[in-house]
Amino acid sequence: MLAPSASLPAALSGLGFGLSLIVAIGAQNLYVLRQGLRREHVGAVVAVCAASDAVLIPAGVAGAGALAEAVPWLGAAMRWGGAAFLLSYGALAARRALRATGDALRPDDAGLRTGLVTVVGTAAALTWLNPHVYLDTLVLMGSVAAGHGAARWWFAVGAVLASVAWFTALGYGARLLRPVFARPVAWRVLDAGVAVVMTVIAGTLVMSAS
Repeated sequence: MLAPSASLPAALSGLGFGLSLIVAIGAQNLYVLRQGLRREHVGAVVAVCAASDAVLIPAGVAGAGALAEAVPWLGAAMRWGGAAFLLSYGALAARRALRATGDALRPDDAGLRTGLVTVVGTAAALTWLNPHVYLDTLVLMGSVAAGHGAARWWFAVGAVLASVAWFTALGYGARLLRPVFARPVAWRVLDAGVAVVMTVIAGTLVMSAS
């Protein structure tokens, strides 16, 4: 049995490293923020993102990253598919940003809610179709965890906890910004930012796949 003196540092290391990767601005975080602001299926979105990491992080620690290296075409296919999806989502965000009225939070927003299946599908696509997620979880997480030897699974536990804590805080904490996003212009700025981020990420994926 692993001594607590080894397991606790490994878990804390996983927690810190996990947060350093997850907190960075990206497609997934921006979508969680947007759904949190709208209070629209927040629990489902948080669950999809956290559960995905709970699958991918242990897979990386177990060495699944070697599979991607052994099948070269798999990485290229994921990059092109991810780029196409991100460009499409970015185009939708750009269209929202260019609308004259914006997307302000209104008392009647309940009548404008997006369906659960659509929201969950989008959250899943932004997670599983983004090759950067695999780089973070399968490659980087796996490499760093390997340095902890027998305590690597405690590292994985810490990283998974970091994911759950971050997405929960982002999704449910977004409501604190609702007064700001009661104004249409704030939504237009956010959607413009989303469009830029999605396009840049898609561009990097295309360049790395070519």
